[in-house]
Amino acid sequence: MVTLLLDRTRLEVELSPLERAVSFRRDNLHIAREAIVKVQLTDDAWTWLRGVGSPGTHVPLVLAAGTWKSANGDDFVLIRRHKPSVVIDLEGAEFQRLVLTTRHGLALAQALRLDASSELAEVTDIAATGAIPVAEPSGTPGRGRRRKPSPRPA
Repeated sequence: MVTLLLDRTRLEVELSPLERAVSFRRDNLHIAREAIVKVQLTDDAWTWLRGVGSPGTHVPLVLAAGTWKSANGDDFVLIRRHKPSVVIDLEGAEFQRLVLTTRHGLALAQALRLDASSELAEVTDIAATGAIPVAEPSGTPGRGRRRKPSPRPA
């Protein structure tokens, strides 16, 4: 699985030598932090594929790696089986979207909300340093409280 590194200015997706080989990529991905528009977590990354792999490796439902070209733009994907993944929408970068199998998607989303240091660090380390406040939507009951059932019509 990829290693996600983050600092104040960029997100670096560190690929292992095997991941570089199957994705036909020579180096890591460097994404400017301001290019990140949205981060979504998913249990089934296969539904996020669009277009055709070129260049890359594709073994259906086992591995998809490399650049996927479509009418909407190029995506970089690295999907392994049916494991938790993250979908990162980008604007003004080399790719329109990154679809990556990683168990650190939640840590990435949390780390992007925090101020990172000027040195690259793993997103799990950054997310562990600060508590992320979670706001409860207005108008919904809090935890442990139940709504009163509405009366049945006669």
